[in-house]
Amino acid sequence: MATAEISAKEVFKLRKQTGAGMMDCKKALIESNGDFDSAIDFLRKKGQKLANKRADRDAAEGFALAKVSGNKAYLTVLNCETDFVAKNQDFGKLVESFADVAIANNLTTLEELLSASVDSMTIAEKVIEQTGVIGEKLEISYFAVVEGETVYGYNHPGNQIATIVALNQKVDEVYAKDCAMQAAAMNPIALDSKDVPQDVINKEIEIAKELLIQEGKPENMVEKIAQGKLQKFFKESTLLNQAFIKDNKKSIKQYLSEGSADLTIVDFKRYSLS
Repeated sequence: MATAEISAKEVFKLRKQTGAGMMDCKKALIESNGDFDSAIDFLRKKGQKLANKRADRDAAEGFALAKVSGNKAYLTVLNCETDFVAKNQDFGKLVESFADVAIANNLTTLEELLSASVDSMTIAEKVIEQTGVIGEKLEISYFAVVEGETVYGYNHPGNQIATIVALNQKVDEVYAKDCAMQAAAMNPIALDSKDVPQDVINKEIEIAKELLIQEGKPENMVEKIAQGKLQKFFKESTLLNQAFIKDNKKSIKQYLSEGSADLTIVDFKRYSLS
């Protein structure tokens, strides 16, 4: 098919589906003799070639998106190489389209998300295709879901930090929102002290003991003081025990009790690109 036979309507249709530039779409249609499916394959192959070339690049920038549907909250992160791309409106829409697929299909794992279909291809294939369109290494680095009677998704301005929180009871959304914003601001390592990994606990005790010995504390007191420091660590580093950022005279656990005596957080996830 001659170049002149590729209509602007066909080029626009391909651009709308793939997000590729007008000239790339026109070239794809020319190379595939006007066959639309073959043109999409052409763009995919271009993306795969570029993905292979940029495989060793550092995709440290990106867009983190928290989104709620019913009693579930979803957190999806798409990485790229530069903040210029991460801040592009179309890049944000791409992440949202992936989150919408997860919601529509009730997905719960990253593996399920990558295998899910979008625009007649898997999301994993779509990421490769968009690598060719955007010209940078792209990677879905994180996907998580929480479920509860009340859920909230918080996107910090700029979408470099996002959190999702689930509560065990149906209450005013403000409680979940405040907990999600707390997690974003204070970066807790776990929900409660019992959820902190044992290796982290061991490391904290070891560090505390070493410092106490260096300070010349009596050896028979080191263990007791180290345990006290561990309790302080739990208070500062676990979400339910942290001081509430809106009122540091109470913990998050105490704040939630104002909504209901048994109100608590059942799960939360946080992701930061910075």
